[in-house]
Amino acid sequence: MSPLIYGKKQIPLLQGKTVFDYADELKIRVPTSCGRTGECHECIVEIKQGSDGLTHRTESEKFLKDKYRLACQAAISDAGENLEFSVLRRQPKILTSSIKRKIVADPITRKSGDFVCYGDQRLEEYKGSIYGLAIDLGTTTVAMNLVDLEKQVTVFTTSFENPQKFGGSDVMHRISYDGGPYNGELRKVMLSSINFEIGDMCRKLKVHRRRIYEAVLVGNSTMRDIVFGVDVQTIGEKPYKSKIEMEFIQGERKSTSLNAIADDLGIRIFPKANIYGGPLIASHVGSDVAADLLAIGMDETDESVMLVDVGTNTEVIIGNRHRILAASCPAGPAFEGGEIKFGMPGYEGAVEAVRMNNSAVEIETIGNADPEGICGSGLIDLLAELRRTQRMTELGVFNSGENEFTFASEQGLTLSRADISALAQAKSANYCGQWIVLRAFGQPIKELAKFYLAGGFANYINAKNAIEIGFLANVDLDDIEKVGNASLEGATIMLLSGKLRNRIEDLVLKVEHIELETTDDFFDLFVEGCHFKRMDFKL
Repeated sequence: MSPLIYGKKQIPLLQGKTVFDYADELKIRVPTSCGRTGECHECIVEIKQGSDGLTHRTESEKFLKDKYRLACQAAISDAGENLEFSVLRRQPKILTSSIKRKIVADPITRKSGDFVCYGDQRLEEYKGSIYGLAIDLGTTTVAMNLVDLEKQVTVFTTSFENPQKFGGSDVMHRISYDGGPYNGELRKVMLSSINFEIGDMCRKLKVHRRRIYEAVLVGNSTMRDIVFGVDVQTIGEKPYKSKIEMEFIQGERKSTSLNAIADDLGIRIFPKANIYGGPLIASHVGSDVAADLLAIGMDETDESVMLVDVGTNTEVIIGNRHRILAASCPAGPAFEGGEIKFGMPGYEGAVEAVRMNNSAVEIETIGNADPEGICGSGLIDLLAELRRTQRMTELGVFNSGENEFTFASEQGLTLSRADISALAQAKSANYCGQWIVLRAFGQPIKELAKFYLAGGFANYINAKNAIEIGFLANVDLDDIEKVGNASLEGATIMLLSGKLRNRIEDLVLKVEHIELETTDDFFDLFVEGCHFKRMDFKL
């Protein structure tokens, strides 16, 4: 009889038991709202080993591909096969620190007399508290703030792995998936996960979910529009614009922001709560970047600054309140755990830092746990250290002539030539975006007042190592300011200030969007960016 493996735990397998049964035994919370009938499509798990020992997919699972199953439907058919699974609700390393912009709060949702009001609209009688929700819909990770709108403070921050992973690791694959026979599944699973998290927060804080009277959602154009039920197919084909952006350009709407009622959208808070989707900038540059601009105070600065929000899609912004340039770089998921044999997101057990001397490799893992894989910050360190110790050329070739390098020998964790090739291309997307936007802005790097580094992954990287391999522009280390999850902070500001919400609606109209792929020398720059060396940017 073979075991079920979950982390360090092993449980004997019994024919006929479902993966959900084992999750119960392991005390793992798996979302479900249908009583385990397969109807809600919420209990998605990733089968890492032993899929051949499970029953065939049921009709309820036809929307899932490859290694993904519904925990309530996947049962043991062959107890002789080892089984290993993970829930698509793993808890990332939460980034609670972020840039904090001082603002004068003037929330749209507030107490007026004996009532809770949204603007001039009465929602219901005041019942002792008024909360709001700020949500950053990242391609890989979703982060949420629960905000006390009366005290103007964040009372709870949480994050979880984006459950849409079964539809693809990047937005283009998810757009393709959403255009297929299972249209709506990505939206359904995201709303389910948001509601699951809302319930979990409210239980911990002993807050009734109906006391949440407003929500602000930000994300790239695809992530945002999917949640609001907007057809995203136009974002996946030239000119790569949201249906909402196209309607705005044609004069059919006054803004690219969206508003919906919670009950209509399917978010389980106060039923008549307004759900605001922040304004888009252009193409793939979405409301998460608009939130970034608000968080760093781009609407007030006269000095030129640069912001790089690192993710599956990296956004590059340069400018000030008078002129702003923006571009989106399709970096892909390599630095967030995808396409790399032992790559993983920033969960417990991920190697997050690497140092080398002549004979040894020193590693640090999240939670000081035994290493299970390596996340983005660890990959940047590993590449930089391989170059610094001359174990790897700037072309990504090992000087030993071997095809892989072992960085955790006891666990057999390696970095291969194929891994390095995927990382080189992901890095080059970042490289090209920064180079092209810098050149278009026409100001030397040394004259930039600040270089903001945003995003959960970016917060943990060693900036010096990132510069050494050309992942970041060759800026002065003293000019770098890590601003954490600026998108979530910006969404929170939109929740707390109607005035600043209106201001960002105006500011996004000034942003000049640059299409990287249409740049004449894009291919030459991309080839150069694949080299692991400093960016030699000159005007």
